[in-house]
Amino acid sequence: MELHLTKPLVIFDLETTGLDLVNDKIIQISYIKAMPDGTEKRGNLLVNPEKEIPQVVVELTGIDNEKVKDEPTFKQLAPKLAEEFKGCDFAGFNSNRFDIPMLCEEFLRAQVDFDFSKCRLIDAQTIFHKMERRNLAAAYKFYTGHKMEDDFEAHRADQDAEATYAVLKGELDKYAPGVQEEEDRVLNNDMDELAEFCKQNNNVDFAGRIVYEDMKDGQGEVLLDKDGKPRQHEVFNFGKYKGWDVSEVLRRDPGYFTWVLSSDFTFNTKQVLTRIRLREFNR
Repeated sequence: MELHLTKPLVIFDLETTGLDLVNDKIIQISYIKAMPDGTEKRGNLLVNPEKEIPQVVVELTGIDNEKVKDEPTFKQLAPKLAEEFKGCDFAGFNSNRFDIPMLCEEFLRAQVDFDFSKCRLIDAQTIFHKMERRNLAAAYKFYTGHKMEDDFEAHRADQDAEATYAVLKGELDKYAPGVQEEEDRVLNNDMDELAEFCKQNNNVDFAGRIVYEDMKDGQGEVLLDKDGKPRQHEVFNFGKYKGWDVSEVLRRDPGYFTWVLSSDFTFNTKQVLTRIRLREFNR
């Protein structure tokens, strides 16, 4: 099944020096840019992380320090990538939990303010786990009928991106209206619906330091908006102000904002808090 796109969709995968959003770096980024008119553009870039690549990562990916020493840094690539990804939605495998937060962090380290909040984020792993609960190799076998090891090399970002693209299209074939008898196993080929389906938490920032929470009245009843949906506000999800309304904390304790910005939080967390502060200041 071809995707019904209203704007370009970037299906991508990263290889990194590790899993720490604050300290680790991208060493490979591969993507397929699928356009609404059916055309596709592919990119596969090695990145110099400006730090040693751990041996365990070398063994997994085949990417060593020698291979990336003459490659551009992410800071050098960031402006071109931001332009390439402008106006796009994003899809990946486990991307909402790791690849998107890592890519966002790298953009911010490069002082490029790429706003992922304006993008729809489709995670093929979330769809798969909610429907079948297995990993990428099993998903590829389940949705395509092929063994991943027969078609691709393991732990290669370009190979995994291709496999993820095939899985996503296979998922939409399997769960299409008219194919599934059970209503709760139907997924429409619609990026808004898929992005909503892939949401796993109420995080405001990717690290979950700030979350959305339902607003309540003095009697503890949830307040509703004009459409009958719960009204929500941002609250801190850590530290001494855990559970407190963020805007209220910023008014009562302005120094807390300065403390967060100077502490070991992700750039994305600091960016989100800054946006809330500016929003409240301009009201």
